[in-house]
Amino acid sequence: MTVMKVLARHWLRPVFAAGVLFAAVVTPHRVAAQGNPDPFGFKFNSGQSIQPIFEGWAQNPDGTFSMYFGYFNRNYAETPVVPVGPDNKFEPGDPDRGQPTFFDTRIHRKEFSVSVPGGWGKKELVWSVTVGGVTEKATAWLQPEWEIDPIYAGKTRNAESLKNKAPSVILDVPSSVTLPNTLTLTASVQDDGLPTPRKGPPTRAIGQETPPTLKPLPDQPEVPVNVPVVGRGRGDAAQGAQGLQGLRVNWLLWRGPAAVTFDPATIQVKDGKAVTTAKFTRPGTYIMRARANDGELTDQKQFTVTVSGPSQ
Repeated sequence: MTVMKVLARHWLRPVFAAGVLFAAVVTPHRVAAQGNPDPFGFKFNSGQSIQPIFEGWAQNPDGTFSMYFGYFNRNYAETPVVPVGPDNKFEPGDPDRGQPTFFDTRIHRKEFSVSVPGGWGKKELVWSVTVGGVTEKATAWLQPEWEIDPIYAGKTRNAESLKNKAPSVILDVPSSVTLPNTLTLTASVQDDGLPTPRKGPPTRAIGQETPPTLKPLPDQPEVPVNVPVVGRGRGDAAQGAQGLQGLRVNWLLWRGPAAVTFDPATIQVKDGKAVTTAKFTRPGTYIMRARANDGELTDQKQFTVTVSGPSQ
């Protein structure tokens, strides 16, 4: 079979490793299952796959290695729940490496890491997630070029950064709740006040006060807006936290049978505390996290809540 015939019978699909986009050949059926072969970049509320992402690796002081993973939920509204098992697993070894089972919308970078022994060598660690019959994978290995600085991302540290210490979080959260009641979650946070919070928006360089705008060509088709205005995941911008400066806490769901509504999901620490309300709709066991961030360093605590009562 000629090369042209092969290309005529296949599509190219994205493959993610260490945050780099590669191309691999798959059948048209697989592309159709992903639902995004159109030239207009349609957005989808639901029905799309979850793409695990290998972000890179870092060596630990004890000689072991940490492999960092994130994921990309192609949906703009649907938040699939995929329990650890055949559809959400690591290979080889233990399929449960602490990965999420609740997948929030859009992209989430360096969400967790998996530690491997110092003698790992050239072996591979594969995280696969199957949603709607479509299996996507992230393959991790110790490629020298994929070594990363997971905390500072290689940036030059100033005097404040060199002095900065990570915040410390202590949680006051009930262990259970009965529907339809909500739950009050409190995080007490201690911090050194560094880095100094920026006052107001950043000052733009002369000539860059107004952001550039893109104008389509006269004959260019208009890209349709085919999804509602929905959140873009659990980041600060997604949770209405634009403009927040300094120490803040982000509340998020890691594992559970259904989504949890945090009001608010991201909150600025005041008087050493960050308080939110969690609303549940289904009974079950929920594993959640509170993540404090001072603008540079983080501290994260995980907690479990058992929810009982009828579904809402």
